[in-house]
Amino acid sequence: MSLAKTWYTVEEAESKFGVPRARILQWVEEGLVRCEQKDRLVTVVNGDDLELKVEELIKGK
Repeated sequence: MSLAKTWYTVEEAESKFGVPRARILQWVEEGLVRCEQKDRLVTVVNGDDLELKVEELIKGK
């Protein structure tokens, strides 16, 4: 079991990973980042998925 936090609100993810909210939500829509929703609104996103996408951006994929 991981002791590190892996789920973040969009605002927390934006701050932690330096990725704009719009891009995070775009990745969610594309199915690239897992999320949990309530009433069709994204409540939290998966930090591991975000970390992988940020690495791809940095490497220029």
